[in-house]
Amino acid sequence: MEISSKAGTGPQQLEARVLAAVGQGNTKQAIISCRQLNRQFPGFASGWYTASQLAARVGNARGAVHAIDKAIALEPDNPRWQLQKAACLMRAGDTRAARPIVEKLDKLDLSSGFQCAQLALQLSRLNHHERALHHYQRAIRLEPDQSEHHYNLASVHRFLGNFNAAEQALQNAISLNPRDFEAYKLRSDLRTQTTGRNNLASLHAALDRYPQDHNARVQLNFSLAKEYEDLQQWQQAFQHLAAGAAARRQRMRYDVSGDVATMREIAAHYDAEFIQAHQGDCANEEAIFVLGMPRTGTTLVERIFASHSSVSSAGELNNFALEMSKAARKYLPADKAAADVSKLDRVVASTQLDFSLLGQQYIDSTRPVTGSSERFIDKMPLNFLYVGLIHMALPQAKIVHLERHPLDTCFAVYKTLFADAYPFSYHLEELGEYYAAYRQLMAHWHQAMPGLIYNQSYEALVTDFEPQTEQLLAHCGLALEPACLDFHTQQQPSTTASATQVRQPVYTSSVAKWRKFRDPLSPLIKVLESRGIDPRID
Repeated sequence: MEISSKAGTGPQQLEARVLAAVGQGNTKQAIISCRQLNRQFPGFASGWYTASQLAARVGNARGAVHAIDKAIALEPDNPRWQLQKAACLMRAGDTRAARPIVEKLDKLDLSSGFQCAQLALQLSRLNHHERALHHYQRAIRLEPDQSEHHYNLASVHRFLGNFNAAEQALQNAISLNPRDFEAYKLRSDLRTQTTGRNNLASLHAALDRYPQDHNARVQLNFSLAKEYEDLQQWQQAFQHLAAGAAARRQRMRYDVSGDVATMREIAAHYDAEFIQAHQGDCANEEAIFVLGMPRTGTTLVERIFASHSSVSSAGELNNFALEMSKAARKYLPADKAAADVSKLDRVVASTQLDFSLLGQQYIDSTRPVTGSSERFIDKMPLNFLYVGLIHMALPQAKIVHLERHPLDTCFAVYKTLFADAYPFSYHLEELGEYYAAYRQLMAHWHQAMPGLIYNQSYEALVTDFEPQTEQLLAHCGLALEPACLDFHTQQQPSTTASATQVRQPVYTSSVAKWRKFRDPLSPLIKVLESRGIDPRID
């Protein structure tokens, strides 16, 4: 959080008090002092900027926008205030309002490395990765010793497939800040490590140097697991993977039973009779939803579709869930505080929606990304939760579900260090419980809407690529084009965990990878068997 402290008396002195309180972790006192600052000096634009940042810090998105609007009214041309408003809007999911602000700022030569980096971040979130690259490079020229600029530059290079440039930028980040453990992890993920070229020595050295650092234990153990797996040293790989996953799970507040109960509640409320009785009539047929568990080939399928001349990719959109949640707010229990509203309450509230309107609101919300594209891909894996609602809201939309061997799916999820999603993925038994609930929900959708969902087997796709691709496209009313078979040569950015893999031709080396880890995966196997799922461990 950047809050500038200025010497002197009056508003600057009060702002310094806010900064001091923030630095001490005393958010309550910071808010009290900031209110005093805004009340006594309403014409001090920086005070409203500070108020906006504090509001964002405590999750008050509406208050953050309101406060920065006050600063903009006082100093309309100040790029810092404009950047803050764009960031607030993006955090609130309002990309439509943020986009023109970001695109206007993109035309300016900002003089601050911090501002260049903030602009680059927003551009990247809007999928303008080439422009983001330009502003991160400018940030480095202005502030060459800031390691985070180099890390962020590497991230965008990776999205764009510039892996050598990304690796060099990460080396620079680590040199400037040896405790940038995320940089170590991204460096390991950039390519397949070999006996002659790997980072094992530096990873072990860093782990030995910072044994009490929790973030180091997570990031470095996941990095070591990945590199040892590349080298086919299976025992060492799983040893570090288990250590990293346990460290990550240790600091998380999560109960898998809540997610399992929510999936059961969804199935109970959205049965075949309800879906048929509440079918919407939105006629839009642009969307192709690609969904399923993460790490099942959703990104591969997205790239195949996006290589077609009639299709664009909108990436992993939260739009359907966000629009559904916004529409359901008025149906939530009136006698409960917002913090007390449960996931189950939200499921019940969602059944009251105007599904035709929901479909149109979803399509409208995607327009800043999809424009006037003939067809577009929404590749949010967790949309599997909403298959029934998607069909009710958008009867003409296509739904493609990726399936993969249960143990390959779960192992691929377990060994992926996600940024802030999929909390069930760091404990084998919890992962098994979640996977079983997902399978049960998908079986329900198939039963409630027979023939609607196109199941695409990952194994069939990578072993029989061209026929499977042709059938997949045909299901969506698309003819096979050569570019779809050469998806790995296309230049579209990829921001998912598979950003490196999708730059390669189809490969089968991940099929049955779980067999290398049969014994340590036994807790997962037992859970799946107890839930009636045959993991086929022969």
